[in-house]
Amino acid sequence: MEKSFTKPLKSVLTVVISLAFAGFFLWLALRGLDFKVIQKSLSKADYLWVLFAACFGIAAYWLRAIRWNLLLEPMGHTISNSNSLWSISFGYLMNLTIPRSGEVARATALYGVEKVPVDQSFGTIILERVVDLMCMLGFLGLTFIFKYDAILSFYHQSGIKVDPNKIIIGIVILAAGIGLFFAFRKKLAKVPVLDKIINFINGIFQGLTSIFRLKQKGKFILYTVGIWVSYYLAAYLVCFALPETSDFTIADGFFIIVVGTLGMIVPASGGIGAFNLAMKYGFMALFIAMGRSAEWGGEMGLTYSFISLPLQITIMLVMGLISIPMLAKARNSRVSEEARG
Repeated sequence: MEKSFTKPLKSVLTVVISLAFAGFFLWLALRGLDFKVIQKSLSKADYLWVLFAACFGIAAYWLRAIRWNLLLEPMGHTISNSNSLWSISFGYLMNLTIPRSGEVARATALYGVEKVPVDQSFGTIILERVVDLMCMLGFLGLTFIFKYDAILSFYHQSGIKVDPNKIIIGIVILAAGIGLFFAFRKKLAKVPVLDKIINFINGIFQGLTSIFRLKQKGKFILYTVGIWVSYYLAAYLVCFALPETSDFTIADGFFIIVVGTLGMIVPASGGIGAFNLAMKYGFMALFIAMGRSAEWGGEMGLTYSFISLPLQITIMLVMGLISIPMLAKARNSRVSEEARG
């Protein structure tokens, strides 16, 4: 009885904390700005560009679904692209309620329709995050090359303070922990209480190492490039919707996607508040680098965020809500086939 009460309570607390994060960051983003300027910019926006951006946002879902299949293939799982797509969409929908819950929800949804073990599919999802991080570092590298002055301005505007020593210590501790686990995992597996945990971690490790057994490495690279080009265009094309940012260059787009990703990392519901604040500081930095007013940049950053973020959330909601009946239909179909067999 206590466990059944504790679980929903934790979920409610997680949602409340996430909403509190969103509210706090949104307050930080909005304070001291002239809303009339933002309203005026939004009224002049060309939303046809937003529609183009949405097309690329949806394309990224499809490309990610196909790429996921390539990672599952070395473990002997051949799944349909549609089930992969709707599992991913359901995961993103869950992220809107409880941040970071989407990864588990996605793996669980796939198990329901394709019987892929959760630990193995979860391992491939972690692997995807590693690949995504590498791609983001690539964009960061391009930003350093072409928009270094804007990065310096963003650093000063946002007040971010990074201690390199703490990062190095954290990496060393993590590496040591992983090394000790693999050194003693056979002995740990003999302990009844730890047996299931060890097996689950082994399954995740199988998923993580699936990239080394890929049969179609060229396709994996191609789809990964396609995903991130789609993300880039979904972010950059929104700039053309606003007259004030329609002259932004391709290099400015590199900067925007890096800053936007930083905003979405914060555990706030749907990135609300954190993304807006990141765009405010990001555009301030861009405008300073261009010799324009920082205040004007902040207003344009918020205007951009009020178009780009609702676009992302709308795609998540629409695709996620469609995924629920589609996954239910696929699951019922699988159960019927098993019953006949």
